[in-house]
Amino acid sequence: MSGELGSIFVLALVAMFTPTLLAAVTVMMLLPNPKRLMLGYLLGALMTSITLGLLIVFSLHGSDSVESAKQTLGPGEDVVLGLLLIVVSYVLHSGRDARLREKRQRRREAKEASGTEKESWPERMLGKGDPRITFAVGAALTLPGVSYLPALDRIARLDAGTPETVLLVVGFCLVQLLLIEVPLLGYAFAPERTQERVTAFRGWLARNGRQMAIVGAAVLGGLLVLRGVLEFLLA
Repeated sequence: MSGELGSIFVLALVAMFTPTLLAAVTVMMLLPNPKRLMLGYLLGALMTSITLGLLIVFSLHGSDSVESAKQTLGPGEDVVLGLLLIVVSYVLHSGRDARLREKRQRRREAKEASGTEKESWPERMLGKGDPRITFAVGAALTLPGVSYLPALDRIARLDAGTPETVLLVVGFCLVQLLLIEVPLLGYAFAPERTQERVTAFRGWLARNGRQMAIVGAAVLGGLLVLRGVLEFLLA
């Protein structure tokens, strides 16, 4: 049983680094009122992940639903997303997006000069400090993925009691959202220090964001393709 619990914990750590969560956390830290934004996102994400997790564990296990979902969402999703990230890394590294960036810069300067500059798409989607919108975004983006489904299968196979199973599902969801929970704990217990670190992160990202995007997209894309191929071969 300890081996199964260990594998469940490892899967939770893997789920913590999903591209959607990483992107959401980065965008929210760049916007005003990141504390409110992250709190709304966290509540929406927990609602979706815990509800669907309990539903799958208690209602779908014992049939072919979990296994077929794993096969459908696993290798194919990994390979496609990995290839897309590799393409993005190549485009950024080659500078092929330079014309688009120059066009956007001219458009931004023109809007600033005319006083008609509008909010960016991330600011509109994440609500610019409105936790109600980030709640909806978190709920919509936090769906069972390639790490969550195998973990639910392992939890169900433990054949534990109802309270223990509920605690395992909730624990998994809490671990996979640590990237949001840790900054929120910082705001709760050390708000000034946390705000200083968030400000420093914004400055660092402004200086190194492009290079990090190139390396991060290439590494993550390669790992996703490799995992997808291995899952397909071992299925």
